[in-house]
Amino acid sequence: MKFAKTALGVAVATLVALAPALVRTQEAPAAKPGKPSSYSPVVIREDFAVTLARMKAARAGLMRRQQELLAERYDLADRPSGATMFRGKPVQGGVRVRLPRGVTWEQLAALTPEQVRERDLFPGGLLPLPHPHQAEGGMLFPHFEIEEIKRQEGRDLTRFDLDFDLPDHFLPEFPAPIFLTTRPDLGDVSKGKLLSIDNYYEMFNGVLNPKQIEGLRLLLTPFPQQQFNQTEDRRSERPSRGVACFDCHANGHSNGATHLVGDIRPQEFRHRIETPSLRGVNIQRLFGSQRALKSVEDFTEFEQRAAYFDGDPVIATKKGVNILERGSQVHFMAEVQEILDFPPAPKLTVMGKLDPKKASESELRGQTVFFGKGQCFTCHAPPYYTDNLMHNLKAERFYKPRLINGIMASADGPIKTFPLRGIKESPPYLHDGRLLTLEDTVEFFNLILETKLSDKEKGDLVAFMRTL
Repeated sequence: MKFAKTALGVAVATLVALAPALVRTQEAPAAKPGKPSSYSPVVIREDFAVTLARMKAARAGLMRRQQELLAERYDLADRPSGATMFRGKPVQGGVRVRLPRGVTWEQLAALTPEQVRERDLFPGGLLPLPHPHQAEGGMLFPHFEIEEIKRQEGRDLTRFDLDFDLPDHFLPEFPAPIFLTTRPDLGDVSKGKLLSIDNYYEMFNGVLNPKQIEGLRLLLTPFPQQQFNQTEDRRSERPSRGVACFDCHANGHSNGATHLVGDIRPQEFRHRIETPSLRGVNIQRLFGSQRALKSVEDFTEFEQRAAYFDGDPVIATKKGVNILERGSQVHFMAEVQEILDFPPAPKLTVMGKLDPKKASESELRGQTVFFGKGQCFTCHAPPYYTDNLMHNLKAERFYKPRLINGIMASADGPIKTFPLRGIKESPPYLHDGRLLTLEDTVEFFNLILETKLSDKEKGDLVAFMRTL
């Protein structure tokens, strides 16, 4: 017995020495070179104890590599803009993307896409953002969500292999306020609490109808997921009950939790997803950052059957997929999502534009830029500032494809036009969260759309977007 333990210790030590080069635990017979598979191995050939020790040991190195990339790309300082979110969290200000040495944003914007590409001047912070461990992927939660769910439910969303990477001050307010289209008179119905399976009935009995209460229960019920389940290829130290829809879409909004899209292969081409808000889905006609699902019911069912398991129905069967009944359960869940409203925007008229009596001069000038030189209105039309379409920005015009921490930075493809109502409450920005502030977002689109805005126009545009 002593020999067996020693042998296991040697094996673990050997694997630890190789980490993080060994990135996946789903050890199957080696695939033939040049023959990648669309499927995850089902039969795992490594003991969980070995997996746990190996990946725990690799964790610090992986996170150090990711933090070095973030520090190289961005100014990560906590520097509030003066604006606040609904419940008072400071909105971060300033351009945080770092430029190549000796280049200004104005000089960059004066170049053609071909010149930027050939001189390799496209800022790193505008390139696709990799998952903290791109080769592994999976749902990853900020620590404040993990701690609150642990406190309320005793359920642990900690991953033994990875930590969340972006600083808290670049993430949405937590817990987020909740506004209902059906009861605008109530204002923020969250009362500063994180909605959970523990408290939903007490909070919403008498406010929602019976269908909606049942839908809310399902949105808050943990179901098995790729990293959080009871199999030996999970990423929680103990067997897990799983993940709930509102673990990412906290309070029907977003907490910044991240994942990888399930519908792209091979792994290095999968895009990081920054959790979008569910506010205002009643006015949306496309769902999923790049999937173009046509109803919130489609989205709800897709998430449970596919996205929870990296788009692999084979592995989903093994891990315990939750099959929802479309006519009742999916419908009830969708009905709740469709009454989640945007936060108040007191400076906007009913048509979605600024009331001149309430807006500042800078905000009014920004509105003029938005609907004029900035070309923002082409995709983001009032009153909700979306056209409910998808657009391909073709940012790859500006850079040569490259591998960055495991992700192949190449074409993003079509991306859904997200509503800009309440946009200051939903950092970070773009589908993968690569843009940390609204100022970064303006610089990105000024370059991509070649609009050549002045510094004053950029500042006014940000001021306007904070009123939405």
